[in-house]
Amino acid sequence: MSVNNRNILIHILGSIAFLSFPIFSSPDFNTGKNLWIITPFLNNFCLQFLLLIFFYINHYILLPNFYFKDKKFIYLIFILLFLIVILKVPDYFFPFEMHKPNAFSRNRMEPSKFDFHFIKEGLIQFVLVIVISFLIKLNKRYDDLKNEKQVAEISYLKAQINPHFLFNTLNSLYALTIQKSDLAPVAVLKLSGIMRYVVTESSQEFVTLEKEINYISDYIQLQKIRLDESVNFKYEIKGQLLNKSIAPLILIPFIENAFKYGINPDEDSFIHISIETDEKYITLEVENSIVNTTVDETSKTEEGLRNTKKRLEIIYPDKHELTIHESEKKYDVTLKIDLT
Repeated sequence: MSVNNRNILIHILGSIAFLSFPIFSSPDFNTGKNLWIITPFLNNFCLQFLLLIFFYINHYILLPNFYFKDKKFIYLIFILLFLIVILKVPDYFFPFEMHKPNAFSRNRMEPSKFDFHFIKEGLIQFVLVIVISFLIKLNKRYDDLKNEKQVAEISYLKAQINPHFLFNTLNSLYALTIQKSDLAPVAVLKLSGIMRYVVTESSQEFVTLEKEINYISDYIQLQKIRLDESVNFKYEIKGQLLNKSIAPLILIPFIENAFKYGINPDEDSFIHISIETDEKYITLEVENSIVNTTVDETSKTEEGLRNTKKRLEIIYPDKHELTIHESEKKYDVTLKIDLT
């Protein structure tokens, strides 16, 4: 069930429960009488119905358009008008007289045109409706602000990742051009496809898993161009990619770091990358050798990992497992994401 459908169901059930209260609380409920011809019950039910209407008017119209826009005086005027209407309309359509015992006779009753008890009860319910609708709206505004903050934060983190990736890729392409390599045209085509993906798809909240893996494969092919035979490289994909979605650029930082810091022409180097999917999960495993890096490069890597971890916490809270093992010669990353 979608969030919108669930909210609609909650409102329907809540409204039914609210309108049922005068029925089950009526002293004539268990007497077998027809409540819908008893004037005191109709008066009370009308009050409850008007309070329900006021709840939604206050929640969806008055609070957002007046109270939260610093038009509190106008909001107060509307509240007073609704209070008068809600307290007077039931007595207008379903008038009845309350009776109090006569001081001189136990059985004799005298009418009371103004019953303070009923006015006070209606006023208390009115105030409760205002408070409840206010708290619900306040909580909704808080959730909206939190979501907006998360969207802005994700966009900021993406903005940090994209230039970093493009800069590294352009460096590789520049090296091929200097060497006048025949692979340069192929690299240009790969890069154009990658840049197209970064520009058009990465702004989306989610993309198809197939597109994301194709993008990663193009990136790997582009990086392999500059590898020599001394690098032990493995890349494999297992499982079904169709009918699955994933946050864009969530996997690439780990692969990018492997190419950036796991290759050294003067040492035996290796990079092993595995992507496996099943009906529920995607698992990325990256294993690479560790080569000497400068302090500045190490700090940039740590910053990139922090950004990626932050995105994972925002987009996949309690739905991902990230394990990183680092030894003197090897760096292992395993990321498992629940895509359901």
